[in-house]
Amino acid sequence: MRSTRFAQIATLLLRVVAGLILFQAGTLKLFGWFGGMPGGITAPFLSQIWIGGVLEVFGGAALMAGLLTRPVAFLLSGEMAVAYWQFHAPHGAWPILNHGEPAVLLCFIFLWICAHDPGPWSLDRWLAGGRRFKPGLSQNPEGIAGQPLRNATRSSAGPVEFATAHSSSK
Repeated sequence: MRSTRFAQIATLLLRVVAGLILFQAGTLKLFGWFGGMPGGITAPFLSQIWIGGVLEVFGGAALMAGLLTRPVAFLLSGEMAVAYWQFHAPHGAWPILNHGEPAVLLCFIFLWICAHDPGPWSLDRWLAGGRRFKPGLSQNPEGIAGQPLRNATRSSAGPVEFATAHSSSK
């Protein structure tokens, strides 16, 4: 029980802190907060940097709140991968040399968040009515929503025999 509570708190902190870091990076680009971009400019409307800033502001806020956590984290992981390969990798092969460590770390943090339950302290959990998310595929041989699969008969026949036995052209 104790290790489960610790894991829940650690997940919450990772999600909130990563979201806050990204939110700050987005507001820097869009609004010039936290010192702004070099030269005191903001990203031009609909430029690639502006689009990244929008993803960072809204995605960071959604992650902090735990809203649409998995799809948002997946999208942000992709954004960080693009940021690394487009802006950092051309300046050297290693993240430590091209100053791409934050992009690489955030990319994999968001990928981890995407693969895990957002935790009990998230809007996702609240909207789901407190039901726990189950990772992975269902082990239930039934179809979606517990409905039996159509023509779900066990047969040792090969593919051709199975197809003719279950065809609608009889």
